[in-house]
Amino acid sequence: MKTVSFGNITKPNVDPITTDLDGWVPTDGQPTMKTWLEHVPADGKFLTGFWEATPGTYKVTYNADEMVHMFEGKATLTDAEGKSVTYQGGDSFLVEAGFKGTWKTEETVHKIFAIRMPEGVSAPFSA
Repeated sequence: MKTVSFGNITKPNVDPITTDLDGWVPTDGQPTMKTWLEHVPADGKFLTGFWEATPGTYKVTYNADEMVHMFEGKATLTDAEGKSVTYQGGDSFLVEAGFKGTWKTEETVHKIFAIRMPEGVSAPFSA
């Protein structure tokens, strides 16, 4: 059996990436983010880790599927047609590749994520 143990949301195993994700453009407020990549396999196609974002809004484009479990905070995702969904601590959800719209962090978010990268698409991190 092969398992990979992560740190936890309050003490990750790795140092954070402190730059914004590629394709995330601040549009309101002064949001910041940190990304801890806890595991990236050799092929780079299934990224897992923790993420933190402070209040503010980003224009976003998702080029990969992302499964999220939000530990704390509150965020509203609004698609290009104006349909909004609000998530808060305790919620789990999937954002499918192709989503375009905004991510508004209303209360500082702490989440765990799993991102499946499609063929030909690079990871959304510039670290």
